[in-house]
Amino acid sequence: MALPVLPGHNFNRNVGKEKFHKSQHWGFCNNVRMLVSDDKPGIGGEPLLGQKVKSKYSTYPKGEGSDAPSWVAFDKQVLCFDAYWENEVLDYCCEDYRIRYYKIYFYLEDDTIQVNEPAVKNSGLLQGVFIRRHRIPLPPPDDEQFYTVYHFNINIDIVFYGWKFKIYNCDAFTGNFLKKIGIKLNSPRQCPEDPYIKTRKKTVECMEPLRPYESFDTLRQFLLNDKKVLRFFCLWDDSGSLFGDRRELVLHYFLSDDTIEIKEVLPHNAGRDATSLFLRRGKLPKYGPPGVYQPGQITDRTVLNVYNMSEIGSVLDNRGAGYLLDKYQIGKSDQEFYKDSDLSVGATINVWGRRVLLCDCDEFTKLYYKTKYGIENITSISCEPPPVPKIERKYPPYTGFGSEEDSLRSCIGLIATPHQKNLKQSLEEDSYGNISNKLRFFAKLVTEKSLEKDRTFVITYYLDDDTISVFEPIGRNSGFTGGLFLKRSRVKKPGQKVFKSEPSEYIKSEDLYIGTTVNVNGYLFMLLNADEYTLKYMEKHSDRFPFSNLEFALQKLKELEPRSKEIKQVFAAADSEHTKILDFSTFRELLLDMTVKKISEQEIITISRHYRVPEDPCPDVTVLMANAHEQLKKNNYENFDILILRCVYDDREQKHVLPTKDIKRLCKSSRLPLNEDLLESLLSKFENSDKQIDYESFFSALNWRLNPMPVLGAQPYLKEVCEDVWLGMPSPIPAKCIQYLTLLKDLYGLEEE
Repeated sequence: MALPVLPGHNFNRNVGKEKFHKSQHWGFCNNVRMLVSDDKPGIGGEPLLGQKVKSKYSTYPKGEGSDAPSWVAFDKQVLCFDAYWENEVLDYCCEDYRIRYYKIYFYLEDDTIQVNEPAVKNSGLLQGVFIRRHRIPLPPPDDEQFYTVYHFNINIDIVFYGWKFKIYNCDAFTGNFLKKIGIKLNSPRQCPEDPYIKTRKKTVECMEPLRPYESFDTLRQFLLNDKKVLRFFCLWDDSGSLFGDRRELVLHYFLSDDTIEIKEVLPHNAGRDATSLFLRRGKLPKYGPPGVYQPGQITDRTVLNVYNMSEIGSVLDNRGAGYLLDKYQIGKSDQEFYKDSDLSVGATINVWGRRVLLCDCDEFTKLYYKTKYGIENITSISCEPPPVPKIERKYPPYTGFGSEEDSLRSCIGLIATPHQKNLKQSLEEDSYGNISNKLRFFAKLVTEKSLEKDRTFVITYYLDDDTISVFEPIGRNSGFTGGLFLKRSRVKKPGQKVFKSEPSEYIKSEDLYIGTTVNVNGYLFMLLNADEYTLKYMEKHSDRFPFSNLEFALQKLKELEPRSKEIKQVFAAADSEHTKILDFSTFRELLLDMTVKKISEQEIITISRHYRVPEDPCPDVTVLMANAHEQLKKNNYENFDILILRCVYDDREQKHVLPTKDIKRLCKSSRLPLNEDLLESLLSKFENSDKQIDYESFFSALNWRLNPMPVLGAQPYLKEVCEDVWLGMPSPIPAKCIQYLTLLKDLYGLEEE
């Protein structure tokens, strides 16, 4: 059985081979795809239709006239034809046919055709793409060939798969293109009118209402203002009524239909049921409640009469029932509703008998009123209720049993609970590492007894719980036992009643400074000096310790500026050797004489510490290393290899040195048991000119097992096993020598003569 003949093929039995008919196909020239027209004769030995080839690679001319190559000319070049088709309507008495309009698109790049039907309102037909884009064959018997551009013209009939389309016009580009390829354009044909569209137009015209007619253009307002809402924060004060209170509300005004809804803002534990809405969305009348209206009394239109068109006659084409409107609107009931112009911050509106105050609005509402009404300055009103008068609660006086805090806790609740300490203060001021957070003062007992005048004490103030302990160093042949004088506890200020309702006042850290006298449970102590940590702490927190504030202390000396020359002469006379420095005792006596003892001892020490002559605080490296080994032995610290490995890891460039700040940070993060002063001194000894340290030599020197140091002989001191231990007596001189000339320059600007 012979195979069927495929489209585009011609089987010639005389020749014995196949011949492929290609009117035009794609080829490649310089790696660019181009349309190639075969100059060989077509089927039957006759030239192909429309074959006009001047060279192997030919193109259609561009619509506006251009000699560009084919791959440029065909890109996005489409011919557009206007056509219609008479569609026969069967089994319908009112119409015999319909005119359906189409757009025929011919794509020049690949000879494909697409047919689209424009959408017609209420046509009842599926419209859109009628024939998808592809190459369409010619009608039989030439169905082996495809449509080309030469098959198209104006005022002709063209058949696609049995549908006969009548082309009546084309666009300007298509006409220009057809003329340039040598096709003579026919005159355009007049397109007939679709009888269905004509009948439908008459029906639509008959559906329009007659006079009288009142239009309500709510659609325009809805489209312009949809999802635009004005928001006001309101207050309904119902505290005047029985069991009434103040309620905070949120009012939403919808610009799309002039409706209002109100929501209530319920605070926590309000005791009310949570409701979604305080007022349901709707138009809010200004004068409410307006009363009850009969059904149909409130309407948008006033109907005068209802009639039947069939009874009047067939003049109006038998339209059926209708109605007439009353243009005078007799008997119409009017209601005034709230509009956006009636709402403003500070205004009071009537919400069905409830007076609601508008207190504030959001940013969109402010912008809306500024744009539409020109209102710029909108001042909000506070919705907060007036402060409730505070009722002073009086507690019974202290009974004398237990502490005052325990007695007070028994009066607060039925079940007595222990007193809660200040946890935040305890965590912030608790001692950690080398930071003790203890203020230590060297004091002397103030008494008239000659035997006790020479007794010295160490007063320690604990910053974490504001407690005080007093310790007396043991002295040989003093006649006093020494040791713990007052255990750690809070000390009340003198002059307070014992049995009272108010809580007692206790001694605070701000009450302690050098030169003052402290009353500790009836014993008077004069504070003579403090340790280095206490002085640094007070200078660091000078806002709490005003006598350690350098600016305040210098301000007292600046008040003596009229006597500046005299003051300089006094200091110069005291400096007989012209060394520009004075010892602390002489400097202190001069300041007390100049200020007539208006300056305190603490302020003198603050000034002396700032202008003191710097001393070499670092002893020999052997002494420092011996002290470091002693502390490391006590803490049994041996993690020196780990420290060296961490330094090797940080030493990316393998220089065997690291910056001093990195070594210090590593020691602190590894909790090396050395105090800060000793660590600073050791780092300064091993630091080079570039502020870098050889970490291997540094940590090897600290290794007390591999490189032990001889034990130094400790100075003899008495040590008592108690809560506070003062190692050695504090020096009463905070600075040995003071640079008085630098002080005079900062105060009065005096130069050296």
